[in-house]
Amino acid sequence: MAKTEHYFTQFESNAFYHVYNRTVDKSKLFANHGNYLYFLKKLDEYLTDFVEIYSYCLLGNHFHLMIRVLPEKTIKENLLKYQTANPDRILSSSKTKISEKSVSEIISHQFKKFFQAYAMAYNKQQNRVGTLFQTPFKRALVEKTEYFKSLVYYIHANPKLHGLTKDFTTYEWSSYRRILIETNSKLKKTELLEWFGGRDGFLEYHGSEKDFKNEKDIED
Repeated sequence: MAKTEHYFTQFESNAFYHVYNRTVDKSKLFANHGNYLYFLKKLDEYLTDFVEIYSYCLLGNHFHLMIRVLPEKTIKENLLKYQTANPDRILSSSKTKISEKSVSEIISHQFKKFFQAYAMAYNKQQNRVGTLFQTPFKRALVEKTEYFKSLVYYIHANPKLHGLTKDFTTYEWSSYRRILIETNSKLKKTELLEWFGGRDGFLEYHGSEKDFKNEKDIED
């Protein structure tokens, strides 16, 4: 089972987190190709003004993200711009001034709105009603730099761990292949590759089998 603290961890500026969640009844989160694309589109719309995305993997009934929360000053500046451009997506339950809102409150709210936006569209398409995602969503603080590479590998290897493919490097809905493409992207490719000592180190690390019994427990 997920560790208790992963339900209540507070988001802090400049910190790294493993964010993961699944559907309420372990049913499908993605029914077709378009659903995966729409999930990534909404992730961009709701979150990339507030967090940096280092790696991700979208699976049948759950997802994994590795993110870094932006500095508090940047978050609040972007929130002001975001609310001006998107008045329907503001922190409507609170009249608190932006300067008084906590980083954790802002990030949690943006994730909540992201989940709601995806769920509404998915439910309508699939003729489904009710909650789609488990709440609260799970997040684990990544404190040790030596765990960064391990977590990135774990996220990318998830399709193989769950029996979806024999070769996770060919899986379409993870950041593995996108990291290796030399094009501009909001995905933090350069920074991530530096953790592995460059492209060759990234490929070598992902080319060896790892034992992730403990990590796999956190998403059940």
